[in-house]
Amino acid sequence: MKIYIVPQEQIGKLGGELIARQLQAKPDSVLGLATGSTPIPFYKEWISLVKQGKISFARARSFNLDEYVGLPGGHPQSYRTFMRENLLDHIDLPASASDIPNGQAKDLEAECRRYDKALEDIGGIDWQLLGIGHNGHIGFNEPGPSLTAGTHVVELAEETREANSRFFASIDEVPTQAITVGMGTILKARQIVLVAQGESKAGIVAEALTGPVTTELPASFLQLHGSVTVVLDEAAASKLPASLIESAKGANPV
Repeated sequence: MKIYIVPQEQIGKLGGELIARQLQAKPDSVLGLATGSTPIPFYKEWISLVKQGKISFARARSFNLDEYVGLPGGHPQSYRTFMRENLLDHIDLPASASDIPNGQAKDLEAECRRYDKALEDIGGIDWQLLGIGHNGHIGFNEPGPSLTAGTHVVELAEETREANSRFFASIDEVPTQAITVGMGTILKARQIVLVAQGESKAGIVAEALTGPVTTELPASFLQLHGSVTVVLDEAAASKLPASLIESAKGANPV
């Protein structure tokens, strides 16, 4: 696990350098993408780099981690809308090369199987971008006595719904279910990039990276992966051990 601590205003620049290195090494990379406020600095930088002609997604494929159940694809808070507005409509990734779980599928279990098969048929994820929830979830893999390996329908924890309610008029509008890629699929990604920003994430980041590996904190399983890059701003890193902070600040991300 490589941990990098950078000023918040440099998060996007580092995200651009990381994706540029990936696409240069493998232009047809399969990218696992995330939603929410965390990846936005990355996506803004990616758009800028595409417009400058410095990177291209023309040969890549993308699979999103999750989608709410029940929201129409055009709903302003659906993850399909989020991805179009914040990335997909502004880069050269072909529309046919992007896949997002269908939260409106009549048969949700069949949709989960379809998604897993699509990932399997393409050979899995090369480069997976992740955020971390305040309760330690990644994707929508919520804490619990066990974790599901493949894509599945999940009941969203109240803490997760409360955290996401800032994007809706009220918590009552936040869906109670989502489709999410499972932990087994995430951990099979050849490279993982975890991003966290802000003091509110400091405690869970420290616990996930340095505490015990447990299903009650899904992000802790990243400790078992062979190639994880963690990108933190100074606030999100503030509760890490001092020695780890010192070495991370001095590291060269690329």
